[in-house]
Amino acid sequence: MARAVAKRRKLSNPLALTVMVLLAERPMHPYEIAQTLRRRGKQHSVKINFGSLYTVVQNLEKHGYVEVTGVQRQGNRPERTLYGITESGRAEMLDWLSDLIAVPAAEFPAFDTALSLLPVLPPDEVAELLLDREQAQTVQAAALRGVLTQLGDALPRVFVIETEYQLHMIEAQLEWIRGFRKELTDSTISGIEEWKSFHETGEVPQDWQDLDEQDIVLDPERTE
Repeated sequence: MARAVAKRRKLSNPLALTVMVLLAERPMHPYEIAQTLRRRGKQHSVKINFGSLYTVVQNLEKHGYVEVTGVQRQGNRPERTLYGITESGRAEMLDWLSDLIAVPAAEFPAFDTALSLLPVLPPDEVAELLLDREQAQTVQAAALRGVLTQLGDALPRVFVIETEYQLHMIEAQLEWIRGFRKELTDSTISGIEEWKSFHETGEVPQDWQDLDEQDIVLDPERTE
C-alpha cells in the first residue's frame, strides 16, 4: 500500500536511524559504531558528527529504542558500554526506513533554489558559474568512482549502493548542466532576449510583467 505522507517522529536525525540499523546487526559500543561507519564509508551518505555520536545513542536510549546490553572489557582499556536495539527500536527503524524509501520528501536543495532565482544574474555570468560547477562536480564524480572502486573490492555492492546512486545523480546533473550551458552560450533558450534586456537596461521586460498578471501557478501538486 502506498504511503501518502511520512510519519512525524520522536527523533528525526538520520544518524539515529543509521545507529539503529547497525545495532540491529549486533550490540556495539559507540566507538565501535563510529569505526564501523568509517569502514563502510557512510560519511559519504549520512552527515556524521562523530563527536555527537554518544548524544545520539543517549537520545535513542531515552526514547526506548536502544538499551544497555552489557559491558565490554579488553585488557587494560576502560570498560565500554554495549548497546543493542529494542523491539520498539526495531519497529521504529523499519517504519522510518520504509518511509524514507517510499515517500518522496519535500526537500529544497540549494542548487534548485539558485536555479529558481537565476534571472537576477546575467546569462553570460550564469554560463561561467555553471562551468565552475561542472568542473567541481567532475572532480566529485571522479572521487566517488574511486570510493566505489576501493569499497567495492572490500564490501558487497549492497553496502555501497548509496554511493553508486550519488554518482549517478551527479552524472545526470552534469549532463543537464552541459546541455543548459550550451543553450545559454548559443542563445537558444526561450526568454533569453528579455533576460539580456533586463540586464542591459535595468528595466523589467513587459513580457515578465504580463506573466505576473496571468493566473499561472507552477505547482506540480495542483491538478485544477
